[in-house]
Amino acid sequence: MRDRLLLPAGVAKRGQAMRSDRFLKACRREPVDATPVWLMRQAGRYMEEYRQLRARYPFLTLCKTPELAARVTLQPVERFEVDAAILFADILLPLEGMGIDLAFGEGDGPVIRSPIRSAGDVSRLRVIEPEADVPYVLEAIRLVRAELAGRVPLIGFAGAPFTLASYMIEGGSSREFRLTKALMWSDPATWHALLAKLAEVTIRYLTAQIRAGAQAVQLFDSWAGALGPDDYREFVLPHTRRVIEALRPAGVPVIHFAHGASTLLPLIRQAGGDVIGLDWRIDIGEARQILGPAFAVQGNLDPMTLFAPPAVIEDRVRRILDAAGRWPGHIFNLGHGIHRETPVEHVQVLVDAVHRLSRAPAGEA
Repeated sequence: MRDRLLLPAGVAKRGQAMRSDRFLKACRREPVDATPVWLMRQAGRYMEEYRQLRARYPFLTLCKTPELAARVTLQPVERFEVDAAILFADILLPLEGMGIDLAFGEGDGPVIRSPIRSAGDVSRLRVIEPEADVPYVLEAIRLVRAELAGRVPLIGFAGAPFTLASYMIEGGSSREFRLTKALMWSDPATWHALLAKLAEVTIRYLTAQIRAGAQAVQLFDSWAGALGPDDYREFVLPHTRRVIEALRPAGVPVIHFAHGASTLLPLIRQAGGDVIGLDWRIDIGEARQILGPAFAVQGNLDPMTLFAPPAVIEDRVRRILDAAGRWPGHIFNLGHGIHRETPVEHVQVLVDAVHRLSRAPAGEA
């Protein structure tokens, strides 16, 4: 069953000769022969291979069937020369084990039927046991690691406490975060109790992923950009920092990506991480000056650039590489997830351009 659902026969052996450690070296700010590149949401809906599976299986079925999740994870690794795989999953999967009624509606958007609105709601939430509550995620990691056979590293991930809380309170996606901010301001004790519980869940979830074989993890704070500095400092930073510090003994790189939060970079720096993910709203050279030499950076091409002509894509890649500088510690990525309508051939243009334009002369790496 695994051979049928995962890679064609012989691929794992071929992969052993294609081993790449560029990504992990860049996370550690070590010299590399070329800038590593991977794409947020690279395993998913812009690829025809994924759409064929999605036509047969509901989204949650893909996430909860380890063989299928592993197959989707591996599709872009087979199609492009990306330098890392990222697990196919969803940031909301741990919430079910906490007692949240989660579904995905039309267009794969999340729907939470029993949103969190009070101290009583928070007190009823469970703290998950990953091996019991999300075993399918951990098994998918084990399958992917076995199939990759050392070819490229595997990244695990989780949602940050603030982003998870916003979904739980709003009942799904939001643009204004009215209910989230109202709870945060009107009942700080309940807010901090919720984020403390979510921080513990996230620590357990990512620790279990690392034990299962994830070689790096990314913390997605997708909605942090909705906050001003004072609110981030008081209501979010302590909980995010707790997660990141708790993962440090595991010894794998932690990527901290807060979308839309370029103005919060000094506070993001305080929250921590080995690598700071950047969106396209800030010059990457400027971001490196703010963050200082202790952090690697990841980013930061506008995802819509992949709809531009190939010459424009290559020009924007060159600009980012130049702005990032030639010192170690840059991982090329988009400034957010890849759009579902992205032309696949433009992804190949991007990956090839990053490697070709950044490749170090022989003997330098």
